[in-house]
Amino acid sequence: MKTPIHPTRRQQGVALLEVLVSVVILAIGLLGAVGLQARSYSALSDAGMRAEATMAADKLLGTMSNDQANLGNYALADGGQPKDELKPWLSETTTAIPNAKVTVAVTPELRRTRVDLRIAWTRKAGGVENEHRITSYVTN
Repeated sequence: MKTPIHPTRRQQGVALLEVLVSVVILAIGLLGAVGLQARSYSALSDAGMRAEATMAADKLLGTMSNDQANLGNYALADGGQPKDELKPWLSETTTAIPNAKVTVAVTPELRRTRVDLRIAWTRKAGGVENEHRITSYVTN
């Protein structure tokens, strides 16, 4: 005579399998959360640099508006040497935005002077270059 097979014996180990599946699902969710946090940190860093560039541009334009006699001395080519009027601002800007590349074009027009300002930076090595461009006019 055969021993009867109990239905409870057939299900031994099912709870362990369910726990294993739930641990795998939890691990995938945690990896996703970590990836999301890394992306948000990157976006926060980029936003901080963009805010610094905006404030630096505003400060330079304010300085130039108050020093209209020397507007031509604020011009700076990419990689060029700044004149004395621009050095303090450039030093402050490159401290706030590491490895910033700054270009300032000053173009006299009829009754105003056009100022094209570009501040570019790369947040990490091999990353995409970000930039902040602004065009403003200083009236004579």
